[in-house]
Amino acid sequence: MSAESLPVAVAQFTVAEEPERNLEIIDGFARDAAAGGAQLLVLPEGLIARRGDDDSYAAAHAQPLDGPFVDGLRRISAQRHIVLMGTVHVAPEVNALESDISESMKDTDSRVSNIFLVIRDGEITAAYRKLHLYDAFSARESDVVLPGDALPPIVDIDGWKIGVMTCYDVRFPETARSLAVRGADAIVISAAWVRGPLKEQHWKLLTAARALENTCYVLACSEVSSRNIGCCRIIDPMGEVVAEAGDEGAELIATGLSRECLASARQIMPVLQNRRFADPQLRD
Repeated sequence: MSAESLPVAVAQFTVAEEPERNLEIIDGFARDAAAGGAQLLVLPEGLIARRGDDDSYAAAHAQPLDGPFVDGLRRISAQRHIVLMGTVHVAPEVNALESDISESMKDTDSRVSNIFLVIRDGEITAAYRKLHLYDAFSARESDVVLPGDALPPIVDIDGWKIGVMTCYDVRFPETARSLAVRGADAIVISAAWVRGPLKEQHWKLLTAARALENTCYVLACSEVSSRNIGCCRIIDPMGEVVAEAGDEGAELIATGLSRECLASARQIMPVLQNRRFADPQLRD
């Protein structure tokens, strides 16, 4: 039976240059979120290491999935009894753990993978490689990152179906729609949304649109720094912001996802039922 409410939290912070420091930051947020009752903590994109405007820095610090950083995330999840969601850059070498998760990750391309991880009780329960790479606004993520080729997964947390996406994926509504038609109650977005003219407006518009058009909750987390906007937010299925962080500094935002609110939105506005044209690929 599904829980009537799912307590969730979103952590906004600046990813440091040192992986060990980022594990300390994440552990602090996980401690505080769990103390507040949260069962899920959403983290930004590219958690291992970042350096300002140097897009190659995160890729240069990629690690294998069974390396020390992901081991640290697994330890935090187990010790704090909380589900962690966020992305890490993974080195191109294929190891046993990667092959267990996805055959699609087995390739010889020298670029790294930007992999969204779901970690529960100290175990990786789902993973997917970022689909749409940020080759826009003069950036070229595809120079160092390999794109994925499979739709993102949906995981179950206490009866709630949670879909996941990474950053630039939010600009492609079919990605979110694929999650909604497969039963997602909420969509988590892990991002490092770059600042710039209209970019904050785009972030707020797109995250609200993905919630409203799919009558899903959206939990949107962006890294905050001189480069990235922060503005983490939790949006309900009618497109209303129920919790929001600013564009500077570290913050933890939290709320409870309401089964009653979700059901009411889908009764009032049954867009998923009223769809007349369906792409069968979105149901894979």
